[in-house]
Amino acid sequence: MRNITPGDHPLSGLRGLADHSWHQRGRCHGLDPATADRLFFPGPRNRAAIARAKQMCSTCPVRQLCLTTALDTDTKEGIWGGLTEAERRPFHEKAEHRLDYARIHAVLNGRDIRLSAAERNTVARHAASRNWSPRHLARLLRVNIEWASDLLREARQDITYRDLCWAVHQQAEEDGIDLTDLPNVEVPPQRHTHELVEELREAA
Repeated sequence: MRNITPGDHPLSGLRGLADHSWHQRGRCHGLDPATADRLFFPGPRNRAAIARAKQMCSTCPVRQLCLTTALDTDTKEGIWGGLTEAERRPFHEKAEHRLDYARIHAVLNGRDIRLSAAERNTVARHAASRNWSPRHLARLLRVNIEWASDLLREARQDITYRDLCWAVHQQAEEDGIDLTDLPNVEVPPQRHTHELVEELREAA
């Protein structure tokens, strides 16, 4: 795959999943495993233990990185970034709908970043529009070929439906027909596929 460095999407600020260098700057660095487990994986009603963990996290220089890591790896157990499992739940739910093109660019450049469902589907639509093989997509997303095949099949269906709806929309405009008179006709957003094709058309 050709290397692309988009000017408006710097990649340097994004960490790969295998990058654990930030651990050494955490206030919890150096704790023995047993102590860390008691501190950061307390029972849900152990308020005293939760308070101790939050106190340590409150002055930690990598607190935001810690929280981001939990969201990126979909880690729902324990205290990360000073937030309990219950406190992080809304962020986990939102993370799966995140659509960040800087992250997509990073993955297309070979970074091992966990994409959200929305970002993964966007890459699949781009791959389908470029006629990528399941093996190519699987290697890029670090998933098995069966999953990549399913993603490509669903992406091709989405593109077909989108183009069909768009054709209906354009024909209606040419004929002067008010779309409100056409029930159940939806025109899906175009930005996911078109922006990627526009910005990443040189990707192999």
